[in-house]
Amino acid sequence: MSEKQYEFRRRLEEVHKPNRRDPEALPGEDELEIDGSWQIVIPSFASPQLLHVAKDLQDYFFTSMGVSVLLRRVERIEEVASTGKQVIVLAAKAELPGVGHALTKTRSYRIVAERERIVVCGNEDRGTGQGSYFLEDVMNLREAPFVRLQDLTREPLFSPRMIHSGWGLDHFPDAHLNAMAHAGIDAILVFVKGIDETPFGYQDFNHTIDRAELFGLDVYMYSYVASRKHPEDEDALDYYESTYGRILEKYSRFKGIIFVGESCEFPSKDPNTTGMLRLEWPKDKPRTKPSPGWWPCYDYPQWLEMIKKVTRKHNPELDIVFWTYNWGYVGEEQRLKLIESLPTDITLMATFEMFEVYEKDGVTFRCADYTASFEGPGKYFASEAKAAHDRGIRLYTMANTGGLTWDIGVIPYEPIPYQWARRHAGLLRSRRDWGLAGLMESHHFGWWPSFVSDLTKWAYWSPSPLQEETFAAVARRDFSEQAVPLVLEAWRHWSEGIRHIIPSNYDQYGPFRIGPSYPLVFREKVEIPAAWYAHFGNQIIAPNYGQGNELESYKRVDTEIRSLQQMASLWEQGNASIERALEQTPPRKREEGMLLLNLNRFIHRTVLTGIHTKVWWKLRHQLLNNTDQAQTAVLLEQLEQVALQEIANAEATIPLVEADSRLGWEPSMEYMTDPEHLRWKIAQVRRVLEHELPNYREGLGNSSMFASS
Repeated sequence: MSEKQYEFRRRLEEVHKPNRRDPEALPGEDELEIDGSWQIVIPSFASPQLLHVAKDLQDYFFTSMGVSVLLRRVERIEEVASTGKQVIVLAAKAELPGVGHALTKTRSYRIVAERERIVVCGNEDRGTGQGSYFLEDVMNLREAPFVRLQDLTREPLFSPRMIHSGWGLDHFPDAHLNAMAHAGIDAILVFVKGIDETPFGYQDFNHTIDRAELFGLDVYMYSYVASRKHPEDEDALDYYESTYGRILEKYSRFKGIIFVGESCEFPSKDPNTTGMLRLEWPKDKPRTKPSPGWWPCYDYPQWLEMIKKVTRKHNPELDIVFWTYNWGYVGEEQRLKLIESLPTDITLMATFEMFEVYEKDGVTFRCADYTASFEGPGKYFASEAKAAHDRGIRLYTMANTGGLTWDIGVIPYEPIPYQWARRHAGLLRSRRDWGLAGLMESHHFGWWPSFVSDLTKWAYWSPSPLQEETFAAVARRDFSEQAVPLVLEAWRHWSEGIRHIIPSNYDQYGPFRIGPSYPLVFREKVEIPAAWYAHFGNQIIAPNYGQGNELESYKRVDTEIRSLQQMASLWEQGNASIERALEQTPPRKREEGMLLLNLNRFIHRTVLTGIHTKVWWKLRHQLLNNTDQAQTAVLLEQLEQVALQEIANAEATIPLVEADSRLGWEPSMEYMTDPEHLRWKIAQVRRVLEHELPNYREGLGNSSMFASS
């Protein structure tokens, strides 16, 4: 089987997976069975959101369990909840005060499952929806329309849980929103540049808010709005009224605004900066200081007060989120000095794992950008979290627990559940120690529903089963009872493997951003093809891999190669375990299992590209800085061998991306590792082999050939 470009979106439209029922399953003594004689009952005056939840549950029974149940409205919902037979009652505590009286937290719910009825009562309609989705979760794990007799109250541990779209930048089809709600997510992020304007084109934001509300989701504005005035400027108030004030006047139902330095810098007067927006700095003038978006400027509190003034008159509860992503590299003293001067009625957000410095084999490394290789919390996050807690400032973090980071840029999610569990544990400790309240769980690489998002949902609600119980239950659901040990073994190998990736700018903007379509550059300049409609396209990829020529760089690369070789070995072991698990998986589940195996084969191929790129870089620099002709001949032969290995690696990747159109795509870059790009890369490397290297060999007698690149 193969998919055309963007055909993965068909899978995103499928919220309820068909035919989940195990025909051989029988209910236990402590379980009730829902069959065609049951009804879903809602109040006669149910809101559009609650009506949607009820219809969704009805569709779930039909699609996933093969059971047709009637949906009806009733006048006396309390009476049905206490005396009805073979009914699933969906309502909020306002309608069922006797059941929901103890509920206080947004989205919390109580489920009372008795022999002849199930009552799902939420703190509000959103809570009722989460209770209904919980019923789906437990029936999916049971693989049958069986529910254990119970009286259970649950509440979420984090809010908001914000994500970007995985369907396409700022595109939120109803099915995608519905899948988010099912995953326990409660907010979406849209990039906003102006009135009905994203950086990528027109969007009716109020319509997006309306549709999100139907699924119990808030909408956060991620600011791309220019700020060209200092708050002390004479006309600053009018200026900000015409930008942020006007936006919030029209979209007063935005739940909050995300501010990050690079997207909302202003002409700060801080002497540590240029005082100018980076895009307005003269191109012919050397920059000796960072622009304001990359420094914790002393006057950010003034700017925030201005933003509060022009926005909160339209929405007094607006969540103003100030994100310190861009200056984690700055010394702790300067960063904390800013936090100590921030207004306390905003929210501080710090990235969970970035900027962490560590040593491996005597070489010092730093987490450059989002990575799952280090579970966190990092020292940068911890220092700011404590400072915010001490001042009583609400705290969020960029956690990436939507399932993806920049470790590998063109996959839907990283299937490393034990490593994600380590991050979940760190986030929960941060909740306990510093009051961590909310999470941003993806950036523009988006969100993909998967078994990883299922496990994350279980971790972020209380009460929930122990981790190992949940892992085994999900493995059983997706494969079989017999396959569970092999699946858990694979998960452990991959989860250990990701810890061997070393996140650096030259890798995250290089071979690991796009995988096996990444070129091997010798001397000729290379431009990676990009779609005309892509937001970033090839702009966030550096095709000419490089770290410098220093001996220290060679040592660094050698360490990275050894670490990636360990990663590749662990990934191969995990893939072998899944291959054996699939032999014990029934046919109705095998397609999903094959997609998981295909994904991990792609990841393995990406790691090989990373290794080949580093070996190529080292050999190339040795060659271009070598004056011994005999040694030059050896180096040329070694380069040819690496090129042939990488061509074979790219060729082997083509059937993987043909089988899954989501592989090789990222929302802001669009397709970068589809068959077309892989064939382009193969042709590029063949040109190096057939033209550049022979030409270099022929010119060995010309000393100019030994000039540095």
